[in-house]
Amino acid sequence: MSFFSGFKKHSNTKGYMLVFMAFWFLFSSCEEDPAQKVQVWPEVTNEMKPWTRWWWMGSAVNESDLTYVLEDFAARGIGGVEIAPIYGAKGYEDQYIDFLSPRWMEILQFVVQKSNELGMEVDMTNGTGWPFGGPHITNDVAARRLIMQEYQVSAGQSEQPLILLNDQRRREYGAPLIAITAYGPNGEIELVTDYLNEENKLTWQPKSGTWDVIAAFNAHNRMLVKRAAPGGEGYTFDHLNAPALSHYLSRFDEVFEGRNPGLRCFFNDSYEVFGASWSYGFLDEFNSRRGYDLRHFFRELNGQGDTEIIARVKSDYRQTMSELLIQNFSSQWTAWANNKGAKTRNQSHGSPANLIDVYATVDIPEIETFGGEYFPIDGFFWDEDYVSPADHNPLFLKLAASAANITGKRLVSCETFTWVGEHFRVPLSQCKPEAEQVFLSGVNHIFYHGSTYSPQEAMWPGWLFYASVHFGPTNSFWPHVSGLNEYITRCQSILQQGTAANDILVYWPLFDTWQSEEGLEMMMAVHGSRRWLNLPKIQSLLDRGYAFDFVSDSLLGTLTPQSNKLLTIDGQNAYSAIVVPKCHNMPLKTLKKLIRFAENGVPVIFENLPKDVPGLSNLEERRNIMRGLLNEFSEEVQSEGLTLKRSSRAEFILSDDPEIALAYAGVERERFTDVGLKYLRRHSSEGLYYYLVNHTPDKIDAVIPVNFTAKHVIMLDPQTGDYGLIPANSSNGKSNLKIQARSGEAYFLLFTDKDVSDVPQWNYRKSLADEFIVDGEWEIEFFEGGPSLPESVKIGGLKPWTELGNAQMNKFSGTARYTINFNYEGKSHPEYLLDLGNVMHSARVILNGNDLGLVWSPPYIINVGEYLKDGENVLEIEVANLMANRIRNMDINNIEWQLFHEINFVNIRYRHFDASDWEVMPSGLEGPVKIIPQINIPARTPGDLVKDGKEEAELVFNFGSKQGNDGYYPVQASSLYNQVIGYGFDFGTKPLSSMDDSSRFFF
Repeated sequence: MSFFSGFKKHSNTKGYMLVFMAFWFLFSSCEEDPAQKVQVWPEVTNEMKPWTRWWWMGSAVNESDLTYVLEDFAARGIGGVEIAPIYGAKGYEDQYIDFLSPRWMEILQFVVQKSNELGMEVDMTNGTGWPFGGPHITNDVAARRLIMQEYQVSAGQSEQPLILLNDQRRREYGAPLIAITAYGPNGEIELVTDYLNEENKLTWQPKSGTWDVIAAFNAHNRMLVKRAAPGGEGYTFDHLNAPALSHYLSRFDEVFEGRNPGLRCFFNDSYEVFGASWSYGFLDEFNSRRGYDLRHFFRELNGQGDTEIIARVKSDYRQTMSELLIQNFSSQWTAWANNKGAKTRNQSHGSPANLIDVYATVDIPEIETFGGEYFPIDGFFWDEDYVSPADHNPLFLKLAASAANITGKRLVSCETFTWVGEHFRVPLSQCKPEAEQVFLSGVNHIFYHGSTYSPQEAMWPGWLFYASVHFGPTNSFWPHVSGLNEYITRCQSILQQGTAANDILVYWPLFDTWQSEEGLEMMMAVHGSRRWLNLPKIQSLLDRGYAFDFVSDSLLGTLTPQSNKLLTIDGQNAYSAIVVPKCHNMPLKTLKKLIRFAENGVPVIFENLPKDVPGLSNLEERRNIMRGLLNEFSEEVQSEGLTLKRSSRAEFILSDDPEIALAYAGVERERFTDVGLKYLRRHSSEGLYYYLVNHTPDKIDAVIPVNFTAKHVIMLDPQTGDYGLIPANSSNGKSNLKIQARSGEAYFLLFTDKDVSDVPQWNYRKSLADEFIVDGEWEIEFFEGGPSLPESVKIGGLKPWTELGNAQMNKFSGTARYTINFNYEGKSHPEYLLDLGNVMHSARVILNGNDLGLVWSPPYIINVGEYLKDGENVLEIEVANLMANRIRNMDINNIEWQLFHEINFVNIRYRHFDASDWEVMPSGLEGPVKIIPQINIPARTPGDLVKDGKEEAELVFNFGSKQGNDGYYPVQASSLYNQVIGYGFDFGTKPLSSMDDSSRFFF
């Protein structure tokens, strides 16, 4: 790209220097004494392990069964539980324990103590079911609803209208009148509340004509706590009202008085107080905050009149609701918990508020995933007819982490796997990419959704929550769940270190969403987030490899411009630019902050300059101020795809393509996405970590330039725990790294300057073609599960047990052992892979009596070289299927197991659950099982970066003869190499170009 005169030119060299300086600034705190040895995998704490939501049905729990479950959780690698009391199981009513009763508190203390003994911790829902509410919520503190009724009054009419809420039920609960406003035919407005007599009749009449009258009522919302536990039933409370919160929490103050239960966090589930559109004191708060009397605009709030005024009034209404929720609920609730020595964990989504600001006020912000997402991973299990497609907006998933990163919070949690598939049909393999997806968004503290306490005496499948997935001892995948747990633990052990390393802030133009004439309160729910967070240019930045956080109008005020960057309050994060996507309405305060940032050298990038201010108060005055501020940016310089707007002190960068503007500002993307890798970046005391995930259907084997350098680079495998040093040829602030990742695999990179003398070399791998198929006579032995154990069987060729035509096997859920004796001749390589082929659905591999571990997600491979014998071998593969076939059999035979109150048990469509019409779910080992010889190539020289993996190469470039006898290095043809060939590898010679100027690979 060429730039006209007057542009701030950024050559490649200057761009690299800016990046180098930016990263030096960000990560200078990571520089360590080289004599200090690197700690590759952090020491594991309980917070690094996955936790689980633990539903207590009817709180019908006892110490014996609690001990059994907690010990099992700890043994499987669960780090903590979140106690969530809900409705009860039928037949156990005499064992129900009322929430917060003395016995309940005694049980809580026992669970905390037992968990601590096991190295676990405990969170607790600050109520039962959801949302917050209970038996002590009286009408004056219950959630409120604004109801507006319309009347017409004419001059001289004889009948006086009766002003009463039409909804008799709500009227019985008390629905005080807020105000009555009359609207004349010529734009007149008159407040007529004082004309209501004791009989609730309006005595006012206009002097002439017919007027519209609107009466507004503060009605009881009448929403009960959903899925409430015994002792927790009642109405939801008013989250917008501080006295209502104090009243709600008073119940907990009483039972926790003098107690220190040792809870880590109080938890609040997603805000689902549907229809809560008003609050006591809301009118006064609105008038004070927005600067005008809302009573004059009841008509517009009711959706009548000029559409622009309607939208502006509703924007002000929504902003007021957001502020009240944050100030009167989330902030004060957190202060209350902190005063008790605990933290808050909060799902802000669903709130009628600025979610980033709500997340920012709590200790641990939490998102959730809902439904299942298809990943194009080779071998990915996708149960197409039994999933509810996810509404996972990648941008939405970043909101909680963004708030945490800006406010210096270490943990970001996620309610994970909610309805990822139908009950009893979700394998561990489907959970892995779902977890990776939230890791990539910045989550580092996963909570399973979830586990139901079930007494050991309960008939299989035990007590179950109505929404999948079931993480508990009765699930047939439970013997193998530690594989998933260990993977998550390794990932979170790194992702909880240090702070995020994102380059860019993206402004969330929420007022463009709020300023809509549709609806009233606006709940920012998981479902439909693509409507209220629809930013295609920002999604493109994410897809292209830019690292960013979202920022709200309020949080902009917490940032400090320094050295051409924006620093967070704790100084741990420094952002190199701020991007403002398409935005029509922007508050003046926000625009002034952006101008101040630009005046201090921070690149401020707009897709377009704002056109207007939001809201209604002092509209023309604020518009004039905005025009004046923007008119100062009168100098304009243009080039292809880019416009600079300059004032005497600052510069705004405008572009329809933020990537062009970021390039001008010297902010570079990472190139992992060019080959299909997703990534996340964090810095810590050990150095800089990259988390890389391959969700493509292909194996990736490529050299990738990385925007960071260090003395050493370590590759870490969270699937196995393996790690090793890899070479990094560094130049111009970049490191060129060879990355190998099969479809479905994930890795970490650690850039460090610490002592790595104890770290082994990483081995790049190359599989050879002479595969050995393991087949012959197999024995299948069923040893764990039910309803009964089928007889062992021998088969002449490998196949799933559900293909053997055996009725007992077709209704079995559990684990069976496939065993084969085979002869392997000519073992000549140090390393071999065992590829299990198609596994339904997880397996433990034992070769010659050696337990090699679990294989539970694609690729279903495991290293066996050390244990493979030249000659006779015995291979045992313990395969666990899913619960589906056993449940199917129970429903076919009308065996009653859905024995729960309230919603009881539903399918993924929220209809009555019935598996009797299911087909038998394929189970067992399909294979083919193969032994694949592998060459492990220690990565010790720069040449190794590109000499291996010739099967991936499309072009061969000549890097000169000074590299040794073999001067030709195959590389994968892509735009990546167009950008790095010629300077990126820097092997001591310049590449010899045999291409003409028109080639896209011209050097």
